[in-house]
Amino acid sequence: MARCRVCSIPVIVVLSTVSDGNRGRDDVETRSVMARASESAVDIVRGVGPDAFGGRTPCPELKVGALLNHLIFFTGVRGHAAGLKQPPQAPNEVAEGHDFTAEPDWAEAYAARSAATAAVWSAPEAWAGETALTGSGRMPARFIGGIVLGEWLLHGWDLAVATGQKMNVDDELAAALYEDIAGKAEMARQYGVFGPEVSVPPTAPLFDRALGLAGRDPSWKRPTDHM
Repeated sequence: MARCRVCSIPVIVVLSTVSDGNRGRDDVETRSVMARASESAVDIVRGVGPDAFGGRTPCPELKVGALLNHLIFFTGVRGHAAGLKQPPQAPNEVAEGHDFTAEPDWAEAYAARSAATAAVWSAPEAWAGETALTGSGRMPARFIGGIVLGEWLLHGWDLAVATGQKMNVDDELAAALYEDIAGKAEMARQYGVFGPEVSVPPTAPLFDRALGLAGRDPSWKRPTDHM
């Protein structure tokens, strides 16, 4: 069963001290996919209507509406600020828990926010030094970049399957996600950030294998699909 409150859990500070994040990839490779990761998530968000907000997701503690707000906050607000090395909870920043979906044209507003975050993380300076995603403390920027990537792709997939959509993840995106997760999955499980690994055949698509590493079942279906 997936656990999905990755960014709100202080133990990401611990994880950052024992994980290399994208250990097999150069930062240049990872930052080159950030815009496409954002676009993939935005496509899914645009396909979610208000009638789906109360639906269940692979994250047992988050329904669709809550997961949307989580994604928007961490990839549209905090992820952007972290890439700019700005501190959390700046005076003009909306707080976690804000209902973005209650705003007019919220999906298009998110598209603009997400694109801005992707632009920041496509620049080399975002990956240098340290930054903070939450109030839990500063961490290596490349670790935070991996979290932002995972927010787009993992939570984008969560929303996709919860609302009957298919997420577009190309091979390069899947490779970036897989290598980031592989560098921290076991420790993340120990601290309850990820659920137990889901067994996925080694011949399965790399994105499915990344989902399994992150405690997600690639074959998860909406409860209504079983009716």
